[in-house]
Amino acid sequence: MMQSGPREIVTPFRPIPLDVPEGMKPNEFFNSTENLNDLMHNNGLLMNDENLLLYRKALGHSNEFDTSIIYNTSQCILNPLGRPVRRTQVPDNVKHVWNRMNQIIIDYMLELYPDPDEALILAGEASLDATWPLTSPGVPSIRMLHNHFIVFPMDELRNAKLADAKNPNLTDGGQHSLFEEYMHDVYREFICKALHLEVLRPVSDDAARFGLTGYPQGLPSWEIPGGSATLEDVRFWYEYDLVLKGFIDFYRTFFSQVSTRNAPMPSDVYFPEQVESVLLFNNDFLKTAKKVRDRCITDAKYANAIRWQPAFKQLIYRNDEGKLIVTISQNSIGNAITELLGVVVNRVADADAYEKQEPRLIERLLEVRRRLVEADLGDGIATDYWPEE
Repeated sequence: MMQSGPREIVTPFRPIPLDVPEGMKPNEFFNSTENLNDLMHNNGLLMNDENLLLYRKALGHSNEFDTSIIYNTSQCILNPLGRPVRRTQVPDNVKHVWNRMNQIIIDYMLELYPDPDEALILAGEASLDATWPLTSPGVPSIRMLHNHFIVFPMDELRNAKLADAKNPNLTDGGQHSLFEEYMHDVYREFICKALHLEVLRPVSDDAARFGLTGYPQGLPSWEIPGGSATLEDVRFWYEYDLVLKGFIDFYRTFFSQVSTRNAPMPSDVYFPEQVESVLLFNNDFLKTAKKVRDRCITDAKYANAIRWQPAFKQLIYRNDEGKLIVTISQNSIGNAITELLGVVVNRVADADAYEKQEPRLIERLLEVRRRLVEADLGDGIATDYWPEE
């Protein structure tokens, strides 16, 4: 039987011919507003009036299928700290279009790869705001929400080497244990009482786990009954946001207690009754906050690594049985959304290897673009690599 454990795959990419300004880290520049011109003109696939930009990932996770949508507010909201960085901050009319785009792209992925034994399929997003220390290299300056749609061939994952299970990206920098090891019961109780779900069904850790890697580990997870057809139900997307709102309330409440002993309830929480009754009167919750607060006072490195504002990864993926699962986790410093499923991507500059895979990748990206245009979700963008339509 094949050993279960996180996998590290190698993904070739074509080096981006951009001059990074002196004094900037490459990843800082790639997250800059200036770089968006390259993103659109060299990698843009589709744009719509809601400022949602579909693009090819130039530094992708997978060359099988890999695309993203970014809520490109760089030209209409010049203050980086004023831009939406999570779905709960997106205007309703934009969110409506975004959800439809998500549904069509996920449906295409499932149609193209119907067998879970053939491909790992995932779609989701991570917080993009500067919630980690501002002095850390690579803190995003662009602060704009984007999501990912990725397919990994299972044969590639099976043949990949085992990743280091102690990689801080895979362990959420040690902070995931705060929620699951010390506050597992109160976390689950709060989520259960706060969220009134009609579509999503809670599932066990074993049912959620991706067998090859053994991930995700111990996260609250929900099945999407009915699979891809349910993604056409607007109620599903409402509940997908409820999961995020519950997570944000838990996160903000906990770290407010870490920051300030006996802090009042954070302002503008989504579920104030449950925050008060379940969290602020729970001894395990408050004892854990004290442990973290005490360590922050004496351990400067530990304190500097904490994201004091909600930092999350939330995704939809297909499990071994072919069921669609929703899960959510804290986001550690620097980790990618793929690592929530135990997939570490080692990007290697290799233009020749990338160009061998590029035609098939672009063919699939253009087909999903065609479906979005057909559904009146935007207009095609022409680049040196593909026409407008």
